[in-house]
Amino acid sequence: MDLLPTTTSTDVASRTPEVAVLPVGSFEQHGSFLPLTTDTIVATAISAAIARRHNVLLLPPITLSCSHEHAAWPGTVSITHQTLTAIIEDTRASLAASGITRLAIVNGHGGNYVLSNIVQTANAVTPGSMTLFPTREDWHKARQDARLDSDAHHDMHAGELEVSILLHVQPHAVSDDFTDGDHAADNRPMLLVHGMSAYTKTGVIGRPSAGTATKGHDLLMSLAQSFDDHLAILLRKH
Repeated sequence: MDLLPTTTSTDVASRTPEVAVLPVGSFEQHGSFLPLTTDTIVATAISAAIARRHNVLLLPPITLSCSHEHAAWPGTVSITHQTLTAIIEDTRASLAASGITRLAIVNGHGGNYVLSNIVQTANAVTPGSMTLFPTREDWHKARQDARLDSDAHHDMHAGELEVSILLHVQPHAVSDDFTDGDHAADNRPMLLVHGMSAYTKTGVIGRPSAGTATKGHDLLMSLAQSFDDHLAILLRKH
């Protein structure tokens, strides 16, 4: 699977998409068996599935974001929420200058809390101009449709869902030891204070052993379908 869009300027001119799709990933630890780019791969895979279904402008991913809770592990790199906000705002302004005034942010990292505020603020100024995808409900439906064994709370990080998507789109990036990587940490009351290292030594919270490529395929198909509702709102004329 290609992680970067190969769209040409001529393609965009002929298709005239009204909505741009921006994947937002991260560069953070995902245990011993998933790459630091896992969230970027997930966000890009979802966005690519959307682009195959709809006439949208697929943008390249933002690959660094707010991963401060993973700072205890080597390789993790974060930017501030102010920087992430500025990147998205600059992207939005540039798109608007070229005539694309609707933006869907596809988030692959749960720690990017600031994205909710960015979307909320944008819609307060221009209603229906921006959406954040997938929502909690979109993820829940996708888990059900793909028949995952775990839920979002128990399968928080580097677990069944992320392993499944990578086994489907980038299987070579998943090390074989994912089958032995399960770790439970259901009670995480001070995550924002202490970070992930207070609750897991491996960096995993979830059931990676339950991941399969088939589940990954079904997750992406469900999410691409769920995006229809978001697109309908973005395309609604104001």
